[in-house]
Amino acid sequence: MSRWVAVSATRRTDLGRERVALNSSYVRALIAAGLTPLLVPPLLDPARVGEALDAAAGLMLTGGEDMHPASYGEAPHAKLEETDRARDAVEMALYHAARRRRLPVLAICRGIQVVNVAMGGTLYQDLPSEHPSPINHVDPKGRHALRVEAASQLHGAVGDPASVNSRHHQAVKRLADGLRAVAWADDGVIEGAELANGDGSWLLAVQWHPEDDVEAGLFQAFARAVARTESARPPAAAGPR
Repeated sequence: MSRWVAVSATRRTDLGRERVALNSSYVRALIAAGLTPLLVPPLLDPARVGEALDAAAGLMLTGGEDMHPASYGEAPHAKLEETDRARDAVEMALYHAARRRRLPVLAICRGIQVVNVAMGGTLYQDLPSEHPSPINHVDPKGRHALRVEAASQLHGAVGDPASVNSRHHQAVKRLADGLRAVAWADDGVIEGAELANGDGSWLLAVQWHPEDDVEAGLFQAFARAVARTESARPPAAAGPR
């Protein structure tokens, strides 16, 4: 049975027309895991995100543009790239609403940054200038080694990948108090996080792009968590009709 999950989206302009967009790789990875994505537009009023989650048994936060540093009390860096403060507000509201509902959350690339900021952490606004390293995190074709904590949910899902396709120029700087780092690049950049205290909620947040590698283990772990949530709901609450 397909299980419904809310999925954040970006917006872009093509030929003068603004569109809500989501990379197909996310959709394919979710479908392959037996999940059905419900796109949540970044134009939604943050006060109404609960309506989107009422139809879902999980939340996935996707990649995209930079978060605006006003979200964590900093001034813009000279190399800050495109931002969308409306999307920032919607996704942070989605995350908080999902936590209140105890919905499982899978956060990818920008997603780990949204989770960290929503919980009180900060970001490197530009890794090349603020955290110089031999690793080129910005290279869209680059890969690097990853160390994953053995005693973590993330390790249970993905094991020890030989390398990951991590492409980003922002990253977690000060980790939020409610999170714990569970994966790192060789230069110390945090590449994975989960909740620090066991309150029954499920969260995996990664800085790389498992949807492009179709790392089935991560999406299957998410699907299992979604299935547990859906099975605990009254029948009338399971998915849109």
